[in-house]
Amino acid sequence: MPLAIDRLRALKKNKTFKYGLPMLVLAVAGSLAIRELTQVRIDVKKYHTQVDPALQEEHKKKIMSLEEEYEKIKDSAFEDWKNIRGPRPWEDSKSTQDLQRQQQ
Repeated sequence: MPLAIDRLRALKKNKTFKYGLPMLVLAVAGSLAIRELTQVRIDVKKYHTQVDPALQEEHKKKIMSLEEEYEKIKDSAFEDWKNIRGPRPWEDSKSTQDLQRQQQ
């Protein structure tokens, strides 16, 4: 028995055992805890992002291609459109816009 007590006292004085082992245990336990918490977060996110199949089909119908969008705006009349400059921070917005409209 005295031999075991002497070994424990020697281990208590050993800096690697006193400081290194707790640090190693914290690093490994922290890594395992983070892995578990991340997995829980991923599972909860998957649960909350499940979409009703009917809504998903409706969403697929709404997706349009660029060609379809181009055909919609191609016939719009942009010839009569005028660019009116916005006021600077130090200018009065109402009077500046009125002047711009009168000049064009």
